[in-house]
Amino acid sequence: MTTETDPSIGAPPRFGVEEEFLVVDATTRLPVPRAAQVVGDAATALGDRVSGEITTLQLETRTDACDTLEKLAAQLGEARRAVATCARAAGLRVVSTGSAVVAAPVPPPMTTGPRQSLGTATFRGLHDELAICALHVHVEMPSRDHAVAVGNHLRPYLPVLLTLTANSPFWDNRDSGYASWRTMTWSRWPVAGPPPRFDSAAHYDEVVEGLLAAGAMVDRGTIFWDLRPSEKHPTLEIRVADAALTAEEAALYAALVRALVVHLSEAVLRGEPAPEVPGELLRVAYWRAARDGLDGHGLDLGTGRLLPAPELVERLATAVEPVLRAQGEHELVTAWLDRLLAGGTGARRQREAAGRAGGLAEVVDYVAEQTVS
Repeated sequence: MTTETDPSIGAPPRFGVEEEFLVVDATTRLPVPRAAQVVGDAATALGDRVSGEITTLQLETRTDACDTLEKLAAQLGEARRAVATCARAAGLRVVSTGSAVVAAPVPPPMTTGPRQSLGTATFRGLHDELAICALHVHVEMPSRDHAVAVGNHLRPYLPVLLTLTANSPFWDNRDSGYASWRTMTWSRWPVAGPPPRFDSAAHYDEVVEGLLAAGAMVDRGTIFWDLRPSEKHPTLEIRVADAALTAEEAALYAALVRALVVHLSEAVLRGEPAPEVPGELLRVAYWRAARDGLDGHGLDLGTGRLLPAPELVERLATAVEPVLRAQGEHELVTAWLDRLLAGGTGARRQREAAGRAGGLAEVVDYVAEQTVS
């Protein structure tokens, strides 16, 4: 990726998506440690756009750096179809959900190697609940300092982005009562959730080095904040979302994230200071978003008042509308967003499936179908 462009002019930044999936047995619906088989078979079509994950129950697909939403959406669909086809041929299914519907083994079977062993020694029982899946969006940045500055402005939007993408209501064979139980699980880790504010990229590096010295991370690859300058790419990485139920929802989320980053980049270039967000309110906003998704009230971090969650989403959509129009994406993104607001998050639709005769098995089948719909 180029790092020479001025974010205030020209074409929108390139962006890409990483999606994590669980592999389940088609008959028992249980997560099974056969991801490597699916990855090996799917690599024929996807090459290095598919790989394993930290547990052998999971795999990851990713897009290239795309300059248009149409290209990104096409690659998302292509990758999902490829891994699903290979899974079916082996008597398996690939499911896009933030947490396992039918209980995964505890602890989950891990891939092996010195780094994994050090992770287990460091995080211990936290590894017992690693069978969770997320959606990460990368947006190209001109510099790490710009990425950190945009991240400071983006922090207050993280709970709203979580509200939109909640897709993990089930855990350990039961309804958790939360729309995103993955978020509650992930928040237990020492370097996870919303990051603090940083003065610069140098300040960010100083904090990270302090956390490494304190033994809170295995390495810089285990910076699990929901927002960070990527360690591998010249991008800002937004990591707050559950795995999206459908490719359309993944593309919608990525489009909104890119538009938001462009919108906030303009604020940075104008010299506007990032909002001051009290840590205790941001934590509560996360909790409300994880508990209720779109089906409740979220916290307006500007006023401290509770508002209907769809209203907070509409505010986000209004803020990025000029960017979407300039990029020629407004009509498509609005249609996708209207469909999501009408049908509800993946969490709501998983619960609706659980109300049918098949119970949790019905949910797994529904999620598998939606993964490649």
